[in-house]
Amino acid sequence: MHDLNYFREHLADFEKMAANRGVRIDFESFRALDRDRRDRITTTERQKAERNRASEEIARRKRAGEQAEELLSEMKRVSDEIKRADGEITQLDAQLQQFMLSVPNLPHSSVPVGHDASGNVEIRRWGSPPKFDFTPKPHWEVGERAGILDLARAAKISGARFAVYRGLGARLERALANFFLDAHTRSGYTEYLPPFLVNTASLTGVGQLPKFGAEMFHVEGTDLWLTPTAEVELTSLYRDETLDADLLPIKACAWTACFRSEAGAAGKDTRGILRQHQFQKVEMFKFTRPESSYEELEGLVQDAESLLQRLGLHYRVVLLCSGDMGFASSKTYDIEVWLPSANEFREISSCSNCEAFQARRSGIRYKPKGGKSDFLHTLNGSGLAVGRTWLGLLENYQQADGSITIPEVLRPYMGVERIPAQP
Repeated sequence: MHDLNYFREHLADFEKMAANRGVRIDFESFRALDRDRRDRITTTERQKAERNRASEEIARRKRAGEQAEELLSEMKRVSDEIKRADGEITQLDAQLQQFMLSVPNLPHSSVPVGHDASGNVEIRRWGSPPKFDFTPKPHWEVGERAGILDLARAAKISGARFAVYRGLGARLERALANFFLDAHTRSGYTEYLPPFLVNTASLTGVGQLPKFGAEMFHVEGTDLWLTPTAEVELTSLYRDETLDADLLPIKACAWTACFRSEAGAAGKDTRGILRQHQFQKVEMFKFTRPESSYEELEGLVQDAESLLQRLGLHYRVVLLCSGDMGFASSKTYDIEVWLPSANEFREISSCSNCEAFQARRSGIRYKPKGGKSDFLHTLNGSGLAVGRTWLGLLENYQQADGSITIPEVLRPYMGVERIPAQP
């Protein structure tokens, strides 16, 4: 969320932002609402000054033994008007608050302007696609042939876009999560295991609500939602707190299940496990000083890349354009892994600097010694999406006989060098 005074004074910048992001914001309604609120505040302050003067005059008349009934009646009328106006101002404040919660973050100056993924800019690539002497199969065929993925039974249990992992497939999911967490904790991240149910205040603080309410699962009759990403919980660790500046940066990571009720466009990515209503992810998160947040963003991306490099998976890093970034982000890099069956890259990690956007919504400040407190910057990144890494391994390490080679770095976690095909 943005500071109201800053927003009011930089409307032209926000209008340009809306055009660059390709979003509709009713700035005229804001202007009318803001003007009405300020006019009412001015009128009410004048009435309060009149009431104070009348109160002083009443007191003087009473001391002098003079009549004050007329003034008392007038002061009661003004007080009633003030009470009514204060209620109207409170309603206008709530409307302004709701409006401000709907305004996305301002992109950083280094973000390219564009309205969709075609405006994204490739930054670099690592590795090269694997070479096969056979036609590589999609991950769902590889997983079913090896007996480690059962989408039919998942549909029987829960419906479409759920998965049952079996045997070594379940172990591979667990091995990847442990590998990611071990790597991050060795790099200075503190591991958390937070609740998977989060409240409305937590979701509002990160920018998920009110905008994305229809894309999440709400627990009927409660203030709780199934978490869409551990970014929510990690942000809220310090909600409404002021941190000592010397503690920054704070680096946290967490493994959670994630739940999304709207998993992509209708009819797109319906096969396999690329888009699921439930998936597991290891999240990286940083609380930083504003002046170092973009340096920390580059480090966050490198931490995600290092995992793919150790797994030997070909990938590329893409800088998202203004129209393809998330609501809360000022700058985002996507890391996309190579999928041989589709002959294309697909996102496996998204790393963002949200600057002070989430901190302001969540009330998270930092205070240098002897200085004033201010809002810190928050950064988040997938490190990595476990299911998408799982399917990336199946596609890139599949063998002609249907078996899957396990990358060397995962073998201590798996206890095997390969997953055999079922007879």
